[in-house]
Amino acid sequence: MSVVTRLGRRLEGVIARYFDTALPDRETLPRYVAPLPAWMEDAALRLAWPIAIVNLLGTAFGFWYYGFHPVPLTDPLFVSQFGLTAPEMWLFVPDSPVATGFIGLSLVAWRLDWHAEWIHVLAFFGCIKLGLWTPYVQLLVNGPGGLNPLMYHFLIWSHALMAVEAFLIHRYSEFPIWAIALATVWYTLNDVVDYFVPLIGDPHHTLLRAEQTVLGFDHTLPAHDQAAAGAVVLTILAVFLATATRAKKAELGA
Repeated sequence: MSVVTRLGRRLEGVIARYFDTALPDRETLPRYVAPLPAWMEDAALRLAWPIAIVNLLGTAFGFWYYGFHPVPLTDPLFVSQFGLTAPEMWLFVPDSPVATGFIGLSLVAWRLDWHAEWIHVLAFFGCIKLGLWTPYVQLLVNGPGGLNPLMYHFLIWSHALMAVEAFLIHRYSEFPIWAIALATVWYTLNDVVDYFVPLIGDPHHTLLRAEQTVLGFDHTLPAHDQAAAGAVVLTILAVFLATATRAKKAELGA
């Protein structure tokens, strides 16, 4: 047993003293669908309630940000991204807050023994996609320019932790095909209206600093295509990982 594993197990043991709860069995899944060490999964699942609350608070902050934080070029008018978007399309704008809402509700549903597979799989997709898309965009598309360094690092690391949270869900979800299909449709539709066919007004993705010009946001710049490519690839990755998890669980069941 490595030093990291021993220390991790000690930490999990300390957490268990204060958050003692029955944990679902850990199946022998391949590392590519269950990359977290057992002690980390166990510790996080014991902390399901605090983690769920943090995620739901993050959802509330995210909706506040999209609804009340002014878009840079509109500071004198104090117009938020919701203010620039038709109300009918608001649901497609705050992708990360919706994803943290899904994982928060997923953990709550598990702790309350509510078999809400559709929430679990939507949470998995959302955390994989937005948890990886945001660091990709901040590091390779936007860069730190014009953003407070603390906020820049907060965006990167908080979203990266969302991707980590996704790999807790296999412990309590069966990843049914119908739920994977539902999540695939939802996140594919998100990609379409965010980048390709906005339906009403401009594309509905989170506005990118790299698209900002003196005249507004230019969606014909390369940054738009780079962000779109990342979103599509990560949707495909989420479909693959969810389907692979389902398949490996079925093999173990057989």
